[in-house]
Amino acid sequence: MSDNIKSIGILRETKEPPDRRVPITPGQIASLMVQYPDARFLVQPSELRCYSDEEYKSAGVELTEDLSGCDILMGVKEVDKETFIADKRYLFFAHVGKEQPHNRDMFRELVRERITLTDYEYLIDKSGARVVAFGRWAGVVGAYNGLRAAGIKSGRFELKRAADCRDFQELVSHLRSVTLPDNYRIVVTGGGRVASGAVEILEGCGIQHASPSEYLQNRDATPLYCRIGPEHYTRRREGGGFDWNHFIENPGQYESTFAPYAAASDLFIACHYWDPASPSFFSGDDVKDPGFRISVVADISCDIGGPIPTTLRASTIDDPFFDYNREDGTEESPFSDPSNITVMSIDNLPGELPRDASEDFGQQLIKSVIDDLIRGVESDMLAEATITREGRLTPKFDYLEGYLKI
Repeated sequence: MSDNIKSIGILRETKEPPDRRVPITPGQIASLMVQYPDARFLVQPSELRCYSDEEYKSAGVELTEDLSGCDILMGVKEVDKETFIADKRYLFFAHVGKEQPHNRDMFRELVRERITLTDYEYLIDKSGARVVAFGRWAGVVGAYNGLRAAGIKSGRFELKRAADCRDFQELVSHLRSVTLPDNYRIVVTGGGRVASGAVEILEGCGIQHASPSEYLQNRDATPLYCRIGPEHYTRRREGGGFDWNHFIENPGQYESTFAPYAAASDLFIACHYWDPASPSFFSGDDVKDPGFRISVVADISCDIGGPIPTTLRASTIDDPFFDYNREDGTEESPFSDPSNITVMSIDNLPGELPRDASEDFGQQLIKSVIDDLIRGVESDMLAEATITREGRLTPKFDYLEGYLKI
């Protein structure tokens, strides 16, 4: 094997609860082995993956527990700190860039083991757009789960769990059973891939779209959805209208104008990106108001302690819903009281459609970075997404020094 040709190992997912997705599928690796005959691909066995060990074997991929001979190790979610192999390059969603407390110990161990960490989240193109993400699938599954909660809460229809569907095509087939009450209203926040995935599901049900002004004024019986961005749900405190660049640079100077949508909506599907300095959508006191209409929140963004106070915690694929008591802000059993707000806040939604999500994600990786990784080329894109190099913070991420020491 040429000195600059790398070997790649696919990690077994170790985060709890387990995630069934893979960064590259068996068929994709088979194609890569033809394209790069000098490269080597190894996969750790796993009984949990959406693609079985047998599928990798059938594609001609070697399975082994020992990945110590690999140059590059790829997973999906955070890696168990006890499994790190020193002096390797890892690629996974690390969730340390916002100084997440629950991943600090993992990050410290990664640094001790002199690991080079490239985080998928920061792989961006020249326009600033992310090149690899599961966003569409988070939106698809999150909206589906929101509708599922609406069906249970109203008693009008039942949807099969997304996790029990073999793939996206089966999930879409179940949308025919969605029969929403008259005048049912759905507000979607966000303008990216996640929100687009949610809209894909709503339109698959035949729910009609309305502009923000039409949405707030329309009293027809037809169910409607509306998609809004920060220009609709925030405003500058000192006036002067909404300016996107100003909002991005100064989110703390804005206040929420979400109240009209809370008064007009039954289901809130949250797909936005939230900056901690941005205003909350509503408060715990707001939900006590009789005019606060929202009864189901599908919080795909899932910022715990963030802009949606009803999101008390992340829920799970196995236990997706809980109720929020409007009066005292406590958690109750899902669907236990019609006056409660039912919340869905799963933080690994694409894991419910793991085969589709993995296929899409692998295609994005192959298109954007795999060639550089295999040939040992440190592109600008890879460099910008690299948080540590041989255990040392890169300049872009040196602000994490304090996070490591806390």
